[in-house]
Amino acid sequence: MADAIPPMPRRALGFWPTLALVVGNMIGSGIYLLPATLAPLGSNALIGWGATIAGAMTLAFVFARLAAKLPCAGGPYAFADAAFGPVVGFAVAWSYWILIWAGNGALAIAVVSALSVPFPAIASGAPAFATALLLIWALVAVNMRGVVLAGRIQLVTTLVKLVPLVMVILLALWLLIADGTGTIVANPPVPLSAGAISAAVALTFWGFLGVESATVPADRVNDAARIVPRVTLIGTALTGLVYLLVAGAIGLMMPAALTAASPAPLAAFLGRAWGNGALEIAAIFAAISALGALNGFILLQGEVPRAMARGGVFPAWFGQDSSRGTPTRAHWVSGALVTIVMALNYTGSTGTLFADIATISLAAGMLAYFVSALAALKLLAGDRTAVLAAIVSALFVLWMIYGLGLRANLWGLGLLALGLPVYLWVRRSR
Repeated sequence: MADAIPPMPRRALGFWPTLALVVGNMIGSGIYLLPATLAPLGSNALIGWGATIAGAMTLAFVFARLAAKLPCAGGPYAFADAAFGPVVGFAVAWSYWILIWAGNGALAIAVVSALSVPFPAIASGAPAFATALLLIWALVAVNMRGVVLAGRIQLVTTLVKLVPLVMVILLALWLLIADGTGTIVANPPVPLSAGAISAAVALTFWGFLGVESATVPADRVNDAARIVPRVTLIGTALTGLVYLLVAGAIGLMMPAALTAASPAPLAAFLGRAWGNGALEIAAIFAAISALGALNGFILLQGEVPRAMARGGVFPAWFGQDSSRGTPTRAHWVSGALVTIVMALNYTGSTGTLFADIATISLAAGMLAYFVSALAALKLLAGDRTAVLAAIVSALFVLWMIYGLGLRANLWGLGLLALGLPVYLWVRRSR
């Protein structure tokens, strides 16, 4: 039959590539830009980082326990489907897929934006658009070639992207050892407030999108029931530690006004020791960081519709693998959707629309995190620790949804509604 689904591919991802997928997807361009955005919030920003790290760790714990119980492809979709059935499973997968392919457009822009510092010719217009598309489709081709190659690229880019972050941490330690508390900048005090902390949490959560990354291609991971939970927890903890140390160093040792006005706060911080040349160096590392995240999420944008098709809630056409064991058809469609988003952004008249789409896609994607927490309450009912973590996670996600605002959430619901005809058509045809 034309719609027959071939046997499962061999499991090709080991511990280190899977860990790199988690860390690489979370550490993208956000940490390079967030210090400037958060600078006006003062101490509220550091409290926000702490709250977000705690929330992300509870989510990681929930995903780890769910993955140990259900080490199968699909991640949030698989958990929702097992707990609440195919209707909820489809809604979660659809929302998560929107989050991924729309977000990949933003990641591609981040790569080009960083590269435009050493290469100003691609800063805008057709060169920027062409460069972004070239990067997207090159990584689509890599992921269609096989998860082994994609995993190796993810491992390399993850190691490289940690270099400037570790340098910031080491420079901060050296300054503290050399000058003691004299290196702490006396920034104007900013009153602590629940509103400012909530704003900081809403911003910093961008840095933890991808906490569930290892659960999505679990059927391609060796010994998934053991490795996926481990890398989910280790990767989230490592990312949180790096974020906290980097954000703390910049927040405490740089004037807030300088940080807020800087297009590259990490480069400005490193420039204290290296001079102005640090700007271009940091920009290249920022591009590599965003490129690694783009590679990881392009892997997921093919795996999600594949898992949906194999679960019977998406056209079976998406579930067919190539001879290399990759969801080529799903990658082609997802790549086309990213291209459309990029075209909307680079026409010059719809840049604001693209920014809205990115925010709206995040609102739609929150459903995957919220339902995963609810699924843990049902599937892990006998595990008191997991149930407590699931309750905290659900409340944390609700806080995020509230922070996104009514307009974004209404549009997110609208995007979810667009998937209803697809679901009904697939169910009727099957």
